[in-house]
Amino acid sequence: MSKGRLEAFSDGVLAIIITIMVLEMRPPHEAGWQSLSPLIPVFLSYVLSFLHLGIYWNNHHHLLQVCRHVNGKVLWANLHLLFWLSLIPFVTAWMGESRFGVRPVALYGGVLLMAACAYYILTRTLLGAHEPDSALARALGSDVKGRASVVVYVVAIAGSFFAPLVACSLYLAVAVVWLIPDPRMEKVLVERRE
Repeated sequence: MSKGRLEAFSDGVLAIIITIMVLEMRPPHEAGWQSLSPLIPVFLSYVLSFLHLGIYWNNHHHLLQVCRHVNGKVLWANLHLLFWLSLIPFVTAWMGESRFGVRPVALYGGVLLMAACAYYILTRTLLGAHEPDSALARALGSDVKGRASVVVYVVAIAGSFFAPLVACSLYLAVAVVWLIPDPRMEKVLVERRE
C-alpha cells in the first residue's frame, strides 16, 4: 500500500469520526435561546474533541509527508491509532451529557492517553521502516511534547476523580501545546520542497 492511500484512508476515517461527533449533538425541541443552555457542556466537549482530532489529522498529515514509504507494520500501527480516535465520539458524548461527570472525564482522558500512545507507536514504527539518518528521524527528534503529553494525561486522569473540570483544563492545555506546529517538521518539509 502506498503512503498516499494510507493517508487518504486515515483522512476518511477522521472525517467520519468528526461527522459522527457533530451528529451526536441533538438540537433542543424548544425554539427559545434558553433551551440551548443545557447543551453548553455538550458543545464544549465537542469543541475540545474537535480540536484534538484536528491536531491528530494535521500531525498525521505532516508525518506522512515526511516519510518515504510504509510497510505492513505501519498499516497496523495506523489502524491502532484510528481505533482509539474512533472512540472519541462516544466519550465526548458521555462527557457532555453527564455535564463533565467524574467517570466520563476520566474515560475521556483514558482514550486521549491511549491515542497519544498509539501515535507514539506509529512514529516509532515509521522510524523503524526508515534509515536512522532519514528526514523523518530528523523531524521527529526526541519527541518531548509527545512524552510530556502522556504525563499530563496520566495526571489529569488521576485528578479527574477529584476535580473533573481541572482535568478537562489539562486536556485543553495539551491541545494548545500541540496547536503550535513543530518547527523541525516544518523545516524538513521546506527542505524537501527546495
